[in-house]
Amino acid sequence: MKRLLRHPAVQAMSARLLGRYLAFALSTTRWRLEGGEHLDALVGGAPAIVAFWHRRLPLMPMLWLLARRRPQFRPRRVHVLVSQHADGQFIGNVIRGFHMETVAGSSSRGGASGLRTMMRLLQGGDFVAITPDGPRGPPEEAAPGVAQLAGLAGMPVLPCAAQTTRHWALRTWDSMLVPKPFGHGVVVCGPLIQVARKGWADAVPVIGAALTAAGDLADQLCKA
Repeated sequence: MKRLLRHPAVQAMSARLLGRYLAFALSTTRWRLEGGEHLDALVGGAPAIVAFWHRRLPLMPMLWLLARRRPQFRPRRVHVLVSQHADGQFIGNVIRGFHMETVAGSSSRGGASGLRTMMRLLQGGDFVAITPDGPRGPPEEAAPGVAQLAGLAGMPVLPCAAQTTRHWALRTWDSMLVPKPFGHGVVVCGPLIQVARKGWADAVPVIGAALTAAGDLADQLCKA
């Protein structure tokens, strides 16, 4: 059974089904954007590194769907950093239906594969999205890759989170959130974080704290 579930055809079909479910659940949720002024601070849709905790990944396509309602972001593309393993490929197959693409690599290895690609994409005007605690944790503990990329590329970090009033919290290492249909949801954008090229390591705890603050606010707003 495990071999069957890992078969590429089965994985592709599962990704399509999950993608359709997420599209249904997200489209039937009534969303609002909190902190839109921080998104608009990217004048002319200037590129940035979008960061959020891994557990909120299934909800985060809404950030890009909401951003694309603003004319300055429509020409832009977003590339999500995913694992080089099968789970990363699976995530990639799911999110492509939301006008998002993938870059293979790891947020825990800033100098490893994917770093040069992400820098090239940012310099070309695209966005890069990273889960600093992915792909396997520890949960909500930022690895240094995001800060290092921001310092080297000279691009700000946009800390984000999302939550809905109706969701499941899966029994995974990160308690991943999966939205249910017909709820209310919020996407939170925090203030942009500028990272110095020298001393970028000092920004790692700052980024982690900003992601936690964004998540706490999203959770609070969905309880109100």
